[in-house]
Amino acid sequence: MDAFFRLHNQPTALESNRALLSYAASVSTLVAGMYLRKHRLSVTLIEPCFDNLHDVLHNVGVPIAPIDEGCFEDPATIYASLEHHVRTDALFLVDPNNPTGFSLLQHGRDGFEEIVRFCSDYNKVLLFDFCFAAFALADPAVERFDVYSLLEESGITYIAIEDTGKTWPVQDAKCAILMTSNDIWDDVYNIHTSVLLNVSPFVLQMLRAYIEDSIEDDLASVRNICVGNRQAATSVLAGSILEYQTPTVDVSVAWFKINHARLWATRLHADLVDVGVCVLPGTGFFWSTPSRGQDYVRIALARDPQMFASAVTQLRDVLRSYE
Repeated sequence: MDAFFRLHNQPTALESNRALLSYAASVSTLVAGMYLRKHRLSVTLIEPCFDNLHDVLHNVGVPIAPIDEGCFEDPATIYASLEHHVRTDALFLVDPNNPTGFSLLQHGRDGFEEIVRFCSDYNKVLLFDFCFAAFALADPAVERFDVYSLLEESGITYIAIEDTGKTWPVQDAKCAILMTSNDIWDDVYNIHTSVLLNVSPFVLQMLRAYIEDSIEDDLASVRNICVGNRQAATSVLAGSILEYQTPTVDVSVAWFKINHARLWATRLHADLVDVGVCVLPGTGFFWSTPSRGQDYVRIALARDPQMFASAVTQLRDVLRSYE
């Protein structure tokens, strides 16, 4: 945990001594969902986002409403947008977001401060999924400040989820970290220990070594593969019916819009499976209205570069059959 928060430049999180470890971010999300359900709290969840978040909350019986990612584009309008859209007890955001790479960090502290101000004024519980945050550290276009300092000083009730699995995918040997504000710590701790008592010390020591290496090389080993594969994908697919959607943060996935009147994401996915290539259709990410995702596909970038280059070439060949 020390190495993790040193890498992420989050000294306040380390000093709080309120980290709960689990072997997967989905387990931490489950604990957060159990807390919300126990207190009969409803939640507004960002859309699009990885559908696992919706599924976990839904399966424990938490009422969920969507809020469009576009509501957070301009810090000057975030507060008013939240006033208009949030009618639930809690707000759940993902930063950087999966699949789009959107991040409030493009505004520095301003976007986060507006969200915290809203939650303070309206007594909302704030939940953050920071599982892709390491990619913000690796992206020179943004700078990750001490978010936990802002959360702690605000006095709001919050839950934050961090993860190693999206950054160092070591054959599913991973660790998630659940952080909470002090006012709900005891309650969440009791829920967490009813689900899980420990994470393998062997896995933690192995992950610590990976994290220390990333501190040493400034995340180059994580960043370089994704950067190279992103460049390969955008180059090969340039001029095709897949339009690259530029992210705020270069996360380990790429988001493409399908510019074709008669092609939808689920059909493209099925056709690509036939040739041994996998992309994720956008339908699952638009969890409240899956049809909105038929115009998008997500491509994973954390793959062997040689294999990835071959797959992108096959993808381009399939796309030509539609043009």
